[in-house]
Amino acid sequence: MSEDTIKFDIGDDYPDLRKGVADLCKEFPTKYWRDIEDQPPSGSYPTEFVKALTDAGYLSALIPKEYGGWGLPLRAGAVILEAVHHNGGAAGACHAQMYTMGTVLRHGSDEQKEKFLPKIARGELRLQAFGVTEPTTGSDTTQLKTKAEKSDDGGYVVNGQKVWISRAAHSDVMLLLARTTPADQVEKRVDGVSCFLVDMREAKKNGMEIRPIDAMVNHNTTEIFFDNVWIPGDSLIGQEGKGFRYILDGMNAERCLVSTEAIGNAWYFLKKVIDYAKKRPASGRYSAGGQSLDFAIAQAYAQYQAADLMVRRATAMFDAGLSCGAEANMGKYLSGEAVWTCSDLCFTAFGDDALDAEADVERKWRDTRMSRNSPVSPNMILNFIGQRILGLPRSY
Repeated sequence: MSEDTIKFDIGDDYPDLRKGVADLCKEFPTKYWRDIEDQPPSGSYPTEFVKALTDAGYLSALIPKEYGGWGLPLRAGAVILEAVHHNGGAAGACHAQMYTMGTVLRHGSDEQKEKFLPKIARGELRLQAFGVTEPTTGSDTTQLKTKAEKSDDGGYVVNGQKVWISRAAHSDVMLLLARTTPADQVEKRVDGVSCFLVDMREAKKNGMEIRPIDAMVNHNTTEIFFDNVWIPGDSLIGQEGKGFRYILDGMNAERCLVSTEAIGNAWYFLKKVIDYAKKRPASGRYSAGGQSLDFAIAQAYAQYQAADLMVRRATAMFDAGLSCGAEANMGKYLSGEAVWTCSDLCFTAFGDDALDAEADVERKWRDTRMSRNSPVSPNMILNFIGQRILGLPRSY
């Protein structure tokens, strides 16, 4: 390479955060994660790990300093979650506390922020539940059926059901999406949906029921039933009927953050398979089989790097206050495909050994498979790209 070659480096952003999280993760080795998975249903909640992250301040990184947080941008939160997965952990137990901040910080009232954020920052309250998905609506959030009807005392009465709501049993506050105007009485499907910040401690006393779902991945996921659950009027975030637009901030933040978790997992698998390939006997290094593995690793690495760049772009745009729906969705799609390539390659290279829990492949592989489907499926992202970006006809 010539001396006049221009050097370009996007930088190892937030190296102190990466190191701090890596050091903390050493206190929770892979055996810790294997052990909690052995407890039904679908494993127990990593209480000790979440408490350690909270006590160290990482889960309040996005909360403004005036409310007791660190006041860092979304990219910092992304780095924290990426580092957890890079080091063998699973941030799905607590990541919602970061991405729900997008809605609360941008659209919550001063009173709501003053009431909840300092306690969340101190670890006295947990904001881990994101009440959006329903059993009959799939990925089309505008079709949700849960209703919040205004009561005579100025509050709301909530009826309906949510499903695949992770961490609800370990959360004190929920960001809830519910319809306040019937779908047949609005001009656009996105209208008439409102967003609420619900105190689950009170809701559980008057009609809200949480039931665990036994699932493949240890995300402590649940279904929630609302039977005439009364919530106070000041639970409403912003204006009534505008909640879908507000929740998009949370959804874009969610896509950015879970994409970085996939990026962290991708490198976790790449490092494993690279170390495996380097240990092969030199005599078989460039045999047909060996070279095929080398090429597959190189291809997976290229996918990983491309996905990382798109996710960085999306988080940068979010932090700049720009519209980033396209970038956040493409980052989610690319990171999901990249991590699946890396995990499947590692699983295949390890062969039967990958099935051994102590190899720490199959646990992360299961987590990785979900990265392709949640929180939005690849097909819905492709629909978004085709219709919203490329102007193709609506296909669903």
